[in-house]
Amino acid sequence: MYHAIVFLPLVGFLIAGIFGRVLGPRPSEIITTALLFVAAVLSWVSFIQVGFGDGATRVQVAHWMSVGDLQVDWAFRIDTLTAMMLVVVNTVSALVHLYSIGYMHEDPHRPRFFAYLSLFTFTMLMLVTADNLVQMFFGWEGVGLASYLLIGFWYQKDSANAAAMKAFIVNRVGDFGFLLGIFTVFVLFNGVTFDAIFPRVAELANANFTFLGIEWHALTIACLLLFMGAMGKSAQFLLHTWLPDAMEGPTPVSALIHAATMVTAGVFMVARLSPIFEYAPAALTVVTVIGGITAFFAATVGLVQNDIKRVIAYSTCSQLGYMFVALGVGAYSAGVFHLFTHAFFKALLFLGAGSVIHAMHHEQDMRHMGALRRYIPLTTAMMLIGNLALTGFPFTAGYYSKDAIIEAAYAAHSTAGSFAFLATVVAAFMTSFYSWRLFFLTFEGSARWGHGHHGHAAHSHEGVEHDDHNRDVEPAHHAQHEHGHHGDHTPHESPLVMLLPLIVLAIGAVIAGYVFHEAFLGHGYEEFWKGALFTRPENHILEEMHHLPGWVPLLPTVMMALGFVLAYYMYIVDAKQPAKLAADHPILYRFLLNKWYFDELYDAIFVRPAMAIGRFFWRTGDQRIIDGLGPDGISARVLDVTRGVVRVQTGYVYHYAFAMLIGVAALVTFYLFRGAH
Repeated sequence: MYHAIVFLPLVGFLIAGIFGRVLGPRPSEIITTALLFVAAVLSWVSFIQVGFGDGATRVQVAHWMSVGDLQVDWAFRIDTLTAMMLVVVNTVSALVHLYSIGYMHEDPHRPRFFAYLSLFTFTMLMLVTADNLVQMFFGWEGVGLASYLLIGFWYQKDSANAAAMKAFIVNRVGDFGFLLGIFTVFVLFNGVTFDAIFPRVAELANANFTFLGIEWHALTIACLLLFMGAMGKSAQFLLHTWLPDAMEGPTPVSALIHAATMVTAGVFMVARLSPIFEYAPAALTVVTVIGGITAFFAATVGLVQNDIKRVIAYSTCSQLGYMFVALGVGAYSAGVFHLFTHAFFKALLFLGAGSVIHAMHHEQDMRHMGALRRYIPLTTAMMLIGNLALTGFPFTAGYYSKDAIIEAAYAAHSTAGSFAFLATVVAAFMTSFYSWRLFFLTFEGSARWGHGHHGHAAHSHEGVEHDDHNRDVEPAHHAQHEHGHHGDHTPHESPLVMLLPLIVLAIGAVIAGYVFHEAFLGHGYEEFWKGALFTRPENHILEEMHHLPGWVPLLPTVMMALGFVLAYYMYIVDAKQPAKLAADHPILYRFLLNKWYFDELYDAIFVRPAMAIGRFFWRTGDQRIIDGLGPDGISARVLDVTRGVVRVQTGYVYHYAFAMLIGVAALVTFYLFRGAH
């Protein structure tokens, strides 16, 4: 069964990738989607078997490499954590495949698109089933490759190519740390398989090693390096800049990256390596602080974005911060629970946004929307459910998982925990505000599309400026769509093939938290996880979460309500407020609109100096030194001489006889003069 779960997406990738042109778009879509649905059903079966039965196992696929002490098998480590990730990855991916049949129906390159989607899924499955760090790294890099291919899918667009490059390069920075972390773990434990590492962590708890003449706590250094990899993949503060730009890919790609693959890889990795992190409290403090900063930072930027997909992208960034806060304070199951529920409502929001973009003929700027509730009622209802779950409305999925993280941060009773508690509570308020802002701008109010509205729409909401860098309009494939929709195109509901995945995800967004809350966090916690997540005996955070002051569990719900009220006032009651506020605080508005100027900062610190160094080596090193001495210097002189010599070789015998005569005369003259001396 596990072979089928992991390899069916690979089979789909090979069929659509190699034979896609022969088969044509429709068979490629159907084959890849059908294989994913089979894998998804099997994933649920395994989840029930492993989580609620006794199905934990190790599946050997092949011997991989053997170099001295490094013995690596290709094997699947099947436990509750793996089974949960299989469900998340395959369920969301299957629904994204189905949705893409409708969303991408105009695109002539559909076989390639579906092949990439299946490859993305396979590499993520390789990562989550990994039995050792080397196999995990293979999946880790595979996910990076697939994201590069999908973000840059419309390679005719320069912005798509730039975004794909950015995602790839920023992730390489994190991956460098991850690789060093793997090396460190290998040096410490003399092995890379989890079965070789985990039992020996306690005995190495106080191990140190010397570097640059300083003693370092070995496990802390290993964990910080590993977490650097997680910061890149899961878009944490400082290495987050690639995530919003990933919106350049088709919308289904955004849903897959943000809900099930790629960004969840870092969270999964830290949870999987919980036995190591538990013995590195300093590293966990860093994880908590970075998570808190990310949750707050991304929420502030989400407040003012105008592109519907970018708002949801910053929401993902913020929610990932929440997950790392939970991991950092030792509540691993709370972080993983939020990963699980978040997959449903974030995929729902992205695919819902795709349905809106489809209805609006490829318009993504919310300032050119409004009043869509009357035209696309089902999409509106689905987005409403996604919003409720994201903001943590009572008894939706987000309410159980997100609130648990805020409670865990409070229960940590540490400085980092208190900081994270404050950051996540404020972020909960902002999350509610920007989520309802998105909803009201898109579905309520007056219509800002069609004749006469397009021109001044840029100034109707928060319109200090019309920020072109904030609009990543997807390429349309029909002539009438080329310029947004200046014509009088009435918005239309999406086809059933796009709405079905929304309905399924909406069900998950409503019930996932309630159904699985007890298993993930309740008293059945030990039986459910069966040691897949490790906590030290002195880690009582899950118990302490049940003994908090009464106001702590209420606080996130209060913040959610306040955010809703403020958004309702600013976008429904008094719609002039946002523009007035932006005009009154132009510096703050531009600071948030430009994402705290991180792109500009990195451009100044890294990109331009790198370009300058490259230019120096090209002009001075390549052109002056290498070309100047080589092709343009010695080689050119040799060529000049040989050209002259070639002219002498005429082929006439009397010329050669004359040359010989001159030579003999010169030789005789030389000896005569030498003899005279």
